[in-house]
Amino acid sequence: MLAKVSSCAVVGLEGAMIEVEVDIAAGLPSFTIVGLPDKAVQEARERVRAAIRNSNYKFPGRRITVNLAPADLKKEGPAYDLPIAVGILISSGQLIADLSGSVFLGELSLDGKLRHTHGVLPMVALAKNKGLMTMFVPLDDAKEASLVNDLHIFPAESLAQLVAHLEGEIRIPEYPRQVNWQQEIHKDYTFDLSYIKGQEHAKRALEIAAAGRHNILMIGPPGSGKTMLARSLPSILPPLTMEEAIEVTKIYSVSGLLPRDTPIIIERPFRSPHYTISHVGLVGGGQWPKPGEISLSHHGVIFLDEFPEFGHTTLEALRQPIEDRTITVSRVRGSVTFPASFMLVAAMNPCPCGYFGDPFKECKCSAGEISRYHKRISGPLLDRIDIFVDVPHVDYEKLTEIKPAEAS
Repeated sequence: MLAKVSSCAVVGLEGAMIEVEVDIAAGLPSFTIVGLPDKAVQEARERVRAAIRNSNYKFPGRRITVNLAPADLKKEGPAYDLPIAVGILISSGQLIADLSGSVFLGELSLDGKLRHTHGVLPMVALAKNKGLMTMFVPLDDAKEASLVNDLHIFPAESLAQLVAHLEGEIRIPEYPRQVNWQQEIHKDYTFDLSYIKGQEHAKRALEIAAAGRHNILMIGPPGSGKTMLARSLPSILPPLTMEEAIEVTKIYSVSGLLPRDTPIIIERPFRSPHYTISHVGLVGGGQWPKPGEISLSHHGVIFLDEFPEFGHTTLEALRQPIEDRTITVSRVRGSVTFPASFMLVAAMNPCPCGYFGDPFKECKCSAGEISRYHKRISGPLLDRIDIFVDVPHVDYEKLTEIKPAEAS
Protein backbone atom coordinates (compact mmCIF):
# COMPACT_ATOMS: atom_id res chain seq x y z
CA MET A 1 0.00 0.00 0.00
CA LEU A 2 1.28 3.48 -0.90
CA ALA A 3 0.97 6.40 1.50
CA LYS A 4 1.76 10.08 0.87
CA VAL A 5 2.48 12.65 3.59
CA SER A 6 3.31 16.34 3.09
CA SER A 7 6.37 17.91 4.71
CA CYS A 8 8.82 20.77 4.03
CA ALA A 9 12.51 21.43 3.46
CA VAL A 10 14.54 24.63 3.81
CA VAL A 11 16.52 25.98 0.85
CA GLY A 12 18.47 29.05 1.89
CA LEU A 13 15.90 31.00 3.91
CA GLU A 14 12.87 29.78 2.02
CA GLY A 15 10.90 26.58 2.30
CA ALA A 16 10.26 23.90 -0.33
CA MET A 17 7.38 21.43 -0.25
CA ILE A 18 8.37 17.79 0.14
CA GLU A 19 6.10 14.83 -0.50
CA VAL A 20 7.06 11.79 1.58
CA GLU A 21 5.96 8.65 -0.27
CA VAL A 22 6.02 5.35 1.63
CA ASP A 23 5.55 1.97 -0.06
CA ILE A 24 5.49 -1.35 1.76
CA ALA A 25 5.84 -4.43 -0.45
CA ALA A 26 6.46 -8.12 -0.05
CA GLY A 27 10.07 -9.21 0.17
CA LEU A 28 12.97 -9.50 2.53
CA PRO A 29 12.81 -6.97 5.42
CA SER A 30 14.56 -3.74 4.42
CA PHE A 31 14.17 0.01 4.94
CA THR A 32 15.42 2.28 2.14
CA ILE A 33 15.22 6.08 1.89
CA VAL A 34 15.75 7.67 -1.53
CA GLY A 35 15.46 11.23 -2.83
CA LEU A 36 18.95 12.69 -2.16
CA PRO A 37 18.93 12.33 1.66
CA ASP A 38 21.90 13.42 3.76
CA LYS A 39 23.39 11.45 6.66
CA ALA A 40 20.87 12.77 9.21
CA VAL A 41 17.97 11.70 6.99
CA GLN A 42 19.51 8.27 6.42
CA GLU A 43 19.80 7.82 10.19
CA ALA A 44 16.04 8.44 10.44
CA ARG A 45 15.59 4.72 9.69
CA GLU A 46 16.79 3.74 13.16
CA ARG A 47 14.97 6.57 14.94
CA VAL A 48 11.67 5.83 13.18
CA ARG A 49 11.95 2.07 13.76
CA ALA A 50 12.55 2.50 17.50
CA ALA A 51 9.93 5.26 17.87
CA ILE A 52 7.18 3.13 16.24
CA ARG A 53 7.99 0.12 18.40
CA ASN A 54 8.22 2.12 21.63
CA SER A 55 4.89 3.80 20.84
CA ASN A 56 3.25 0.34 20.96
CA TYR A 57 2.83 0.00 17.20
CA LYS A 58 4.19 -2.74 14.97
CA PHE A 59 7.06 -1.98 12.66
CA PRO A 60 6.45 -3.86 9.38
CA GLY A 61 8.91 -6.66 8.72
CA ARG A 62 8.66 -6.20 4.96
CA ARG A 63 10.35 -4.23 2.18
CA ILE A 64 9.86 -0.50 2.97
CA THR A 65 10.78 2.18 0.44
CA VAL A 66 10.56 5.89 1.33
CA ASN A 67 10.87 8.47 -1.44
CA LEU A 68 11.38 12.15 -0.62
CA ALA A 69 10.12 14.07 -3.66
CA PRO A 70 11.31 16.06 -5.55
CA ALA A 71 14.28 13.72 -5.84
CA ASP A 72 16.72 16.36 -7.17
CA LEU A 73 16.50 18.55 -4.04
CA LYS A 74 18.95 17.83 -1.22
CA LYS A 75 17.17 16.72 1.98
CA GLU A 76 18.97 17.43 5.24
CA GLY A 77 18.15 17.38 8.94
CA PRO A 78 15.88 15.23 11.11
CA ALA A 79 12.58 17.04 10.35
CA TYR A 80 11.41 14.14 8.14
CA ASP A 81 11.23 11.63 11.01
CA LEU A 82 7.59 12.37 11.81
CA PRO A 83 6.18 12.29 8.23
CA ILE A 84 8.11 9.05 7.54
CA ALA A 85 6.68 7.41 10.69
CA VAL A 86 3.13 8.56 9.88
CA GLY A 87 3.53 7.29 6.31
CA ILE A 88 4.66 3.85 7.52
CA LEU A 89 1.71 3.57 9.92
CA ILE A 90 -0.75 4.48 7.14
CA SER A 91 0.90 2.21 4.57
CA SER A 92 0.87 -0.73 7.01
CA GLY A 93 -2.83 -0.18 7.81
CA GLN A 94 -2.27 0.72 11.47
CA LEU A 95 -3.57 4.27 10.93
CA ILE A 96 -6.52 5.36 8.83
CA ALA A 97 -6.80 9.14 8.47
CA ASP A 98 -7.33 11.89 5.91
CA LEU A 99 -4.08 13.87 5.72
CA SER A 100 -5.05 16.23 2.90
CA GLY A 101 -4.21 19.84 3.72
CA SER A 102 -1.88 18.79 6.56
CA VAL A 103 1.88 19.16 6.95
CA PHE A 104 4.02 17.16 9.39
CA LEU A 105 7.36 18.34 10.81
CA GLY A 106 9.47 17.01 13.64
CA GLU A 107 12.36 14.89 14.86
CA LEU A 108 11.55 11.69 16.76
CA SER A 109 13.40 10.41 19.79
CA LEU A 110 13.74 6.67 20.31
CA ASP A 111 10.83 6.62 22.79
CA GLY A 112 8.51 8.31 20.28
CA LYS A 113 8.59 11.85 21.67
CA LEU A 114 8.93 14.83 19.34
CA ARG A 115 11.95 17.10 19.56
CA HIS A 116 12.74 20.68 18.54
CA THR A 117 13.34 21.17 14.79
CA HIS A 118 15.27 23.99 13.10
CA GLY A 119 13.73 26.15 10.38
CA VAL A 120 10.08 25.77 11.39
CA LEU A 121 9.09 29.38 10.62
CA PRO A 122 10.02 29.46 6.88
CA MET A 123 8.54 25.99 6.39
CA VAL A 124 5.24 26.95 8.02
CA ALA A 125 5.09 30.17 5.97
CA LEU A 126 5.56 28.17 2.77
CA ALA A 127 2.85 25.66 3.73
CA LYS A 128 0.39 28.53 4.16
CA ASN A 129 1.30 29.96 0.74
CA LYS A 130 0.62 26.53 -0.78
CA GLY A 131 -2.82 26.38 0.82
CA LEU A 132 -1.97 23.76 3.47
CA MET A 133 -3.56 25.22 6.60
CA THR A 134 -3.05 22.44 9.19
CA MET A 135 0.38 22.00 10.78
CA PHE A 136 1.54 19.23 13.13
CA VAL A 137 4.75 20.34 14.86
CA PRO A 138 6.65 19.49 18.07
CA LEU A 139 5.36 21.20 21.19
CA ASP A 140 8.64 23.14 21.55
CA ASP A 141 8.12 24.71 18.10
CA ALA A 142 4.42 25.60 18.40
CA LYS A 143 4.95 29.23 19.43
CA GLU A 144 7.39 29.81 16.56
CA ALA A 145 4.92 28.27 14.10
CA SER A 146 2.12 30.47 15.47
CA LEU A 147 3.91 33.58 14.16
CA VAL A 148 2.22 32.85 10.83
CA ASN A 149 -1.40 33.97 10.88
CA ASP A 150 -4.51 31.97 9.95
CA LEU A 151 -3.03 28.51 10.43
CA HIS A 152 -4.25 25.60 12.54
CA ILE A 153 -1.26 24.61 14.68
CA PHE A 154 -1.41 21.30 16.56
CA PRO A 155 1.52 20.80 18.97
CA ALA A 156 2.24 17.11 19.47
CA GLU A 157 4.36 15.76 22.31
CA SER A 158 4.73 12.24 20.95
CA LEU A 159 3.97 9.98 17.99
CA ALA A 160 1.35 8.08 20.02
CA GLN A 161 -0.49 11.31 20.91
CA LEU A 162 -0.49 12.39 17.25
CA VAL A 163 -1.87 9.04 16.06
CA ALA A 164 -4.61 9.18 18.70
CA HIS A 165 -5.55 12.64 17.43
CA LEU A 166 -5.64 11.55 13.78
CA GLU A 167 -7.86 8.58 14.71
CA GLY A 168 -10.22 10.88 16.60
CA GLU A 169 -9.65 9.27 20.00
CA ILE A 170 -7.96 12.07 21.98
CA ARG A 171 -7.92 15.46 20.28
CA ILE A 172 -4.86 17.69 20.57
CA PRO A 173 -5.95 21.24 21.50
CA GLU A 174 -5.19 23.72 18.74
CA TYR A 175 -2.37 26.08 19.70
CA PRO A 176 -3.61 29.67 20.13
CA ARG A 177 -1.73 32.58 18.62
CA GLN A 178 -0.02 34.05 21.68
CA VAL A 179 2.39 36.58 20.16
CA ASN A 180 1.26 40.11 21.00
CA TRP A 181 3.88 42.33 19.40
CA GLN A 182 3.26 45.30 21.68
CA GLN A 183 3.75 43.09 24.74
CA GLU A 184 6.82 41.36 23.30
CA ILE A 185 8.73 44.63 22.81
CA HIS A 186 10.79 45.54 25.85
CA LYS A 187 14.10 47.31 26.16
CA ASP A 188 16.49 45.29 28.26
CA TYR A 189 19.95 46.00 26.92
CA THR A 190 23.13 44.75 28.57
CA PHE A 191 25.07 47.88 27.59
CA ASP A 192 24.00 51.51 27.86
CA LEU A 193 25.73 54.76 26.89
CA SER A 194 25.47 55.90 30.52
CA TYR A 195 28.06 53.24 31.42
CA ILE A 196 30.71 55.16 29.45
CA LYS A 197 32.48 58.10 31.09
CA GLY A 198 33.46 60.91 28.75
CA GLN A 199 33.65 60.37 24.99
CA GLU A 200 30.77 62.81 24.33
CA HIS A 201 32.09 63.41 20.82
CA ALA A 202 32.08 59.67 20.02
CA LYS A 203 28.60 59.26 21.54
CA ARG A 204 27.33 62.06 19.32
CA ALA A 205 28.85 60.30 16.29
CA LEU A 206 27.07 57.07 17.27
CA GLU A 207 23.76 58.90 17.56
CA ILE A 208 24.20 60.34 14.05
CA ALA A 209 25.18 56.90 12.72
CA ALA A 210 22.13 55.30 14.36
CA ALA A 211 19.79 57.98 12.97
CA GLY A 212 20.81 57.31 9.38
CA ARG A 213 22.10 53.72 9.71
CA HIS A 214 25.54 54.93 8.63
CA ASN A 215 28.63 52.74 8.78
CA ILE A 216 31.17 54.05 11.28
CA LEU A 217 34.86 53.51 12.05
CA MET A 218 36.26 54.38 15.49
CA ILE A 219 39.99 54.96 15.87
CA GLY A 220 41.68 55.20 19.25
CA PRO A 221 44.22 53.70 21.67
CA PRO A 222 43.51 50.56 23.74
CA GLY A 223 41.20 51.13 26.70
CA SER A 224 39.52 54.24 25.31
CA GLY A 225 36.07 52.61 25.22
CA LYS A 226 35.62 51.70 21.55
CA THR A 227 34.19 48.24 22.25
CA MET A 228 31.82 49.51 24.94
CA LEU A 229 30.59 52.25 22.62
CA ALA A 230 29.90 49.72 19.87
CA ARG A 231 28.07 47.36 22.21
CA SER A 232 25.89 50.25 23.40
CA LEU A 233 24.77 51.10 19.87
CA PRO A 234 21.73 48.73 19.78
CA SER A 235 20.30 50.55 22.79
CA ILE A 236 19.81 53.74 20.72
CA LEU A 237 18.53 52.06 17.56
CA PRO A 238 14.76 52.00 16.94
CA PRO A 239 13.01 48.74 17.92
CA LEU A 240 12.38 46.06 15.32
CA THR A 241 9.06 46.13 13.54
CA MET A 242 7.04 42.90 13.39
CA GLU A 243 8.03 42.33 9.76
CA GLU A 244 11.73 42.89 10.50
CA ALA A 245 11.57 40.59 13.54
CA ILE A 246 10.10 37.75 11.45
CA GLU A 247 12.84 38.21 8.82
CA VAL A 248 15.54 38.02 11.50
CA THR A 249 13.83 35.07 13.21
CA LYS A 250 13.80 33.12 9.94
CA ILE A 251 17.58 33.52 9.62
CA TYR A 252 18.24 32.39 13.18
CA SER A 253 15.76 29.51 12.90
CA VAL A 254 17.40 28.16 9.73
CA SER A 255 20.87 28.57 11.29
CA GLY A 256 19.84 26.65 14.42
CA LEU A 257 20.55 29.67 16.64
CA LEU A 258 16.98 30.35 17.77
CA PRO A 259 16.62 29.40 21.48
CA ARG A 260 13.76 27.06 22.30
CA ASP A 261 12.29 29.52 24.80
CA THR A 262 12.57 32.45 22.35
CA PRO A 263 10.25 31.90 19.38
CA ILE A 264 10.91 35.37 17.95
CA ILE A 265 13.90 37.73 17.97
CA ILE A 266 12.70 41.01 19.46
CA GLU A 267 16.02 42.92 19.72
CA ARG A 268 18.23 44.07 16.90
CA PRO A 269 21.05 41.55 16.38
CA PHE A 270 24.57 42.46 17.47
CA ARG A 271 27.32 40.24 16.10
CA SER A 272 30.99 40.58 16.96
CA PRO A 273 33.09 37.94 15.13
CA HIS A 274 36.77 37.47 15.98
CA TYR A 275 39.27 38.69 13.41
CA THR A 276 40.36 35.09 12.71
CA ILE A 277 36.96 34.38 11.11
CA SER A 278 37.07 32.85 7.65
CA HIS A 279 35.62 34.34 4.48
CA VAL A 280 32.83 31.73 4.51
CA GLY A 281 32.07 32.36 8.18
CA LEU A 282 31.59 36.06 7.51
CA VAL A 283 29.54 36.12 4.28
CA GLY A 284 28.07 32.61 4.37
CA GLY A 285 28.69 29.51 2.30
CA GLY A 286 29.53 25.85 2.64
CA GLN A 287 28.74 22.89 0.40
CA TRP A 288 25.07 23.64 1.07
CA PRO A 289 25.10 27.42 1.71
CA LYS A 290 24.29 28.64 5.21
CA PRO A 291 24.00 32.26 6.43
CA GLY A 292 27.18 33.96 7.61
CA GLU A 293 27.73 36.68 10.20
CA ILE A 294 26.58 39.49 7.91
CA SER A 295 23.22 37.75 7.43
CA LEU A 296 22.95 37.04 11.15
CA SER A 297 23.39 40.82 11.57
CA HIS A 298 20.44 41.57 9.26
CA HIS A 299 18.53 44.63 10.55
CA GLY A 300 21.18 44.93 13.25
CA VAL A 301 24.85 45.68 13.86
CA ILE A 302 28.03 43.81 12.98
CA PHE A 303 31.04 44.96 14.99
CA LEU A 304 34.52 44.28 13.64
CA ASP A 305 37.05 44.98 16.36
CA GLU A 306 40.75 45.17 15.41
CA PHE A 307 39.58 46.00 11.89
CA PRO A 308 42.99 45.80 10.09
CA GLU A 309 43.67 42.35 11.58
CA PHE A 310 40.91 40.71 9.52
CA GLY A 311 42.09 38.89 6.40
CA HIS A 312 42.26 40.92 3.19
CA THR A 313 39.89 38.59 1.31
CA THR A 314 37.48 38.56 4.24
CA LEU A 315 37.25 42.36 4.38
CA GLU A 316 36.95 42.77 0.61
CA ALA A 317 33.97 40.41 0.62
CA LEU A 318 32.04 43.10 2.55
CA ARG A 319 32.10 45.59 -0.30
CA GLN A 320 29.22 44.19 -2.36
CA PRO A 321 26.85 43.35 0.58
CA ILE A 322 27.28 46.86 2.01
CA GLU A 323 26.05 48.27 -1.30
CA ASP A 324 23.35 45.73 -2.25
CA ARG A 325 22.11 44.75 1.25
CA THR A 326 22.09 41.12 0.06
CA ILE A 327 24.70 38.42 -0.51
CA THR A 328 24.46 35.70 -3.15
CA VAL A 329 26.44 32.56 -2.38
CA SER A 330 27.05 30.46 -5.49
CA ARG A 331 28.19 26.86 -5.42
CA VAL A 332 28.28 24.05 -7.98
CA ARG A 333 24.98 22.65 -6.70
CA GLY A 334 23.16 25.99 -6.78
CA SER A 335 23.13 29.55 -5.51
CA VAL A 336 21.28 31.08 -2.58
CA THR A 337 20.64 34.76 -1.80
CA PHE A 338 20.65 35.80 1.87
CA PRO A 339 19.60 39.23 3.22
CA ALA A 340 22.43 41.34 4.63
CA SER A 341 21.05 44.77 5.55
CA PHE A 342 23.47 45.43 8.40
CA MET A 343 25.11 48.43 9.98
CA LEU A 344 28.90 48.13 10.02
CA VAL A 345 30.73 49.35 13.12
CA ALA A 346 34.51 48.93 13.04
CA ALA A 347 37.22 49.79 15.55
CA MET A 348 40.98 49.97 15.20
CA ASN A 349 44.09 51.32 16.84
CA PRO A 350 45.93 54.22 15.15
CA CYS A 351 49.07 52.06 14.76
CA PRO A 352 50.32 48.52 15.56
CA CYS A 353 51.31 49.43 19.13
CA GLY A 354 48.12 51.45 19.57
CA TYR A 355 49.53 54.71 20.92
CA PHE A 356 50.27 56.89 17.90
CA GLY A 357 49.30 60.45 18.81
CA ASP A 358 48.52 59.54 22.44
CA PRO A 359 49.65 62.29 24.84
CA PHE A 360 50.25 59.87 27.73
CA LYS A 361 52.22 57.05 26.13
CA GLU A 362 54.89 57.18 23.46
CA CYS A 363 54.34 55.35 20.16
CA LYS A 364 57.06 52.81 19.29
CA CYS A 365 56.09 52.30 15.65
CA SER A 366 58.04 53.57 12.66
CA ALA A 367 56.37 55.60 9.91
CA GLY A 368 56.62 52.60 7.57
CA GLU A 369 54.91 50.28 10.05
CA ILE A 370 52.08 52.76 10.55
CA SER A 371 51.65 53.18 6.79
CA ARG A 372 51.56 49.40 6.19
CA TYR A 373 49.08 48.99 9.05
CA HIS A 374 46.63 51.47 7.53
CA LYS A 375 47.04 50.01 4.03
CA ARG A 376 45.56 46.72 5.22
CA ILE A 377 42.17 48.38 4.69
CA SER A 378 41.55 49.10 1.01
CA GLY A 379 40.35 52.43 -0.34
CA PRO A 380 37.08 51.04 -1.84
CA LEU A 381 36.12 49.59 1.55
CA LEU A 382 36.91 52.87 3.34
CA ASP A 383 34.73 54.67 0.76
CA ARG A 384 31.77 52.65 2.03
CA ILE A 385 32.27 53.86 5.61
CA ASP A 386 30.41 57.12 6.21
CA ILE A 387 31.70 58.34 9.60
CA PHE A 388 35.24 58.31 11.00
CA VAL A 389 35.62 59.31 14.64
CA ASP A 390 38.61 59.58 16.98
CA VAL A 391 38.13 57.99 20.39
CA PRO A 392 40.98 59.45 22.49
CA HIS A 393 42.26 58.47 25.91
CA VAL A 394 39.89 59.48 28.74
CA ASP A 395 41.33 61.67 31.50
CA TYR A 396 41.37 60.33 35.06
CA GLU A 397 39.15 63.21 36.21
CA LYS A 398 36.46 62.16 33.73
CA LEU A 399 36.62 58.53 34.83
CA THR A 400 36.18 59.43 38.50
CA GLU A 401 33.44 61.97 37.88
CA ILE A 402 30.32 61.29 39.99
CA LYS A 403 27.94 63.05 37.61
CA PRO A 404 25.88 60.40 35.80
CA ALA A 405 26.19 60.26 32.03
CA GLU A 406 23.23 60.53 29.68
CA ALA A 407 21.42 57.20 29.29
CA SER A 408 20.51 55.66 25.96
